[in-house]
Amino acid sequence: MTESSFIHRFEPATIAGSPPLLLLHGTGGDENDLLGLGKMISPGSALLSPRGRVLEHGMPRFFRRLAEGVFDEADVRHRARELGDFVADARQRYGIAAPVAVGFSNGANIAAALLLLKPDVLSGAILLRAMVPLSDSPKADLAGKPVLLLSGQADPIVPASNSAHLAALLSQAGASVTRKVLPAGHQLSQADVTLARDWISNVAAEAV
Repeated sequence: MTESSFIHRFEPATIAGSPPLLLLHGTGGDENDLLGLGKMISPGSALLSPRGRVLEHGMPRFFRRLAEGVFDEADVRHRARELGDFVADARQRYGIAAPVAVGFSNGANIAAALLLLKPDVLSGAILLRAMVPLSDSPKADLAGKPVLLLSGQADPIVPASNSAHLAALLSQAGASVTRKVLPAGHQLSQADVTLARDWISNVAAEAV
């Protein structure tokens, strides 16, 4: 195990040309949490699913926070770079292209940080209930990178204004952002699955 190693699951692609997915769980999840979601939204894709290396009251996360909605931003930067190194190693090890991140909650926040700090690591991202990860966002070049941002209208954790600010940040960096606000809370709904599946099939079609 190298310093950049994460406990993870990898499932190889079963359909050639399907975009590989980097699955990033929410607080208290693990490497098995989003495998089912990955298969639902992009059947046949290779799935790379790491477990967050930070523990909060015994629950895995991808970075530390000081309170709900208040992030340890130095740790966000450190952990995003660590995750980026892991993805680069995994790409070589498993022979996959740059993945599309599929992140939920804490996993979506680290995916957003990864886009801003190490933009070459990902080919795009599906951010489910994401917040702005860094108050002092770096200037990233995300020219043409597709990003789907799905927010919950009744989300008690992520204010609508924060999600809108994240969409604006990514757009200003050049990403091609699709943002939808769903009649949902913080938990995922069937609408999230349907929208993510349709979006990723369009992204895959455009990449061919």
